Amino acid sequence: MAFYNRPNEVGNRTAGGRVFRSMPDFKRMTRDGNGRNGKPAPPEATHAENYYYLKQMSSRTPMVIIMSDGEEIRGCIEWYDKTSLKVNREGAPNLLIQKQYIKYLFKQEELEK
Repeated sequence: MAFYNRPNEVGNRTAGGRVFRSMPDFKRMTRDGNGRNGKPAPPEATHAENYYYLKQMSSRTPMVIIMSDGEEIRGCIEWYDKTSLKVNREGAPNLLIQKQYIKYLFKQEELEK
């Protein structure tokens, strides 16, 4: 058997049966017409935050909100939008809090555990 540097090609196949595709064929397989991968991009928003707020609002769950300066605010979330939360508090004025100043928030029952 003779040794050859290149296998014998028949059309787009070699003598061994492997398929060789030209570069344009390969690009069509991995990219869509706009040059992006064929896999769709992840969604811009999952709406998980909205779902969480709605759940806490409907059950009137007492919440603890820790502000970025360390201040702690306790109350129930009454209303929210893209940039702020309205918090009802017992024995204190209600607050409209901008989300950019919230460090994190959690259910008040988590403190009691």
